[in-house]
Amino acid sequence: MKHIELTADVEKPTTLENFLVGKKGVSKRLLTKLKRQDGGITRDGVTIRSIDTVSAGDVIVLSLEDDSFLEPNDSLDVPIAFENDSLVVFDKPSGMPVHPSIRHQGDTLGNYFAYRYPELTFRSVNRLDRDTSGLCIVAKDALAAKLLQGNCKKVYYAAVHGTIPESGTIDAPIARERESIILRCVREDGQRAVTHYKRLKTNGRYSLAEIDLETGRTHQIRVHFAHIGAPLAGDDLYGGLRDDISRQALHCGKLSFSDPLTGEPVTVASELPEDIKSLFNKQEE
Repeated sequence: MKHIELTADVEKPTTLENFLVGKKGVSKRLLTKLKRQDGGITRDGVTIRSIDTVSAGDVIVLSLEDDSFLEPNDSLDVPIAFENDSLVVFDKPSGMPVHPSIRHQGDTLGNYFAYRYPELTFRSVNRLDRDTSGLCIVAKDALAAKLLQGNCKKVYYAAVHGTIPESGTIDAPIARERESIILRCVREDGQRAVTHYKRLKTNGRYSLAEIDLETGRTHQIRVHFAHIGAPLAGDDLYGGLRDDISRQALHCGKLSFSDPLTGEPVTVASELPEDIKSLFNKQEE
C-alpha cells in the first residue's frame, strides 16, 4: 500500500472529482478504483466521496494498492540515477531487457525493481530495447505513471557509420516489414516518423549524433539512420557492423520531466558508456 498526499491548491471550493481529475490528472479509471477501495480516498483520516467539496489547503490522501508483482532477483545490480517518492530513474546497462519475455525470465529491469521495491508494481514509463543503454524511468504508483506518460523528453546518443552532416532532420514513414514481426522499414504507407539530430563529433569512421525524437516509432532511430546510409555501429539488424562494438551503439543520455507531485522540472543525465566512447578514442578529427 502506498499513500500519496495531495494538497488542494484550488482558488475556490470544488468537488473532489474536479480537483483530482481536472487539476491533478488522476484518471477516471483510477478514481473509480479508489472509490471502491476501503479508505482509498481520505481527508483527515475520514473517507471522502468524489461529490464532496474540497477547499484550499485540504490534504487529500490517496491509498494505492499494488496488485501485480514480478519475481525479485537480488543478483542484479542497476545504478539509480535519480529517485524520489514518485519515481526512480535507472541507468540501464546494455544487454538487459526492461520487461520479462518468453526468452528472458528473471534477468530484466523489472525483476531488479521487484527486489528493490517488493511492495510496488513495476510501471516503466519509457522503454528501451534490450541492447540500448541509458535512462529508464519507472513510476512508483499508478498516478505518477499517468502523469508521466507522454511527458518525458528523451535525448539519445548514437554512434553511426561514416560522417553525417552537422545537423539534420529525417522525416520518413516507418512500417513493419511484411515478412517479419521484428524488423521495421521506411515505406510510404507507414506511420509518420521524424528524427532530429546534430553531429557532436566524427573521426571519419564513426559520427556521434545527439538525437531528439519528434515521434516515437519502434526502432525509429535505428531505421532512420540506416535509411540515410549511416546505420548504427554494431546494429547488424539494420546494416551496422560489429567490428568495434557488439551491440547497437545507442544510449538514452538525458531525461527531462515534471515531478508528478510538485510540478518542478527535473533533468537527469547519464554519461556515455565506455563501449561507445571507445569508438572515438582513435583517429578523432
